[in-house]
Amino acid sequence: MLSCKELVACSSDYLDGQLALGEKLLARQHLLFCKNCRRFIKQLRLTQATIKAMPEPAVDDVDEIVQRMTRAQQPPKQP
Repeated sequence: MLSCKELVACSSDYLDGQLALGEKLLARQHLLFCKNCRRFIKQLRLTQATIKAMPEPAVDDVDEIVQRMTRAQQPPKQP
């Protein structure tokens, strides 16, 4: 059976259906017994669904995206 750490390491491949049959069975076996990892996988699925539901950004210019992110991370100016 996989450890929690091993399951987390292969969680993306598990969700994307990219594990070999033996690895997939080991991951499912672990999830049968580990409530915390089931919760982790559920949260990842919710995150994936949320990201897929988001509209595509209207900005095509990468430099503009970087500038927006930089401005968003700066602390607000004090008057």
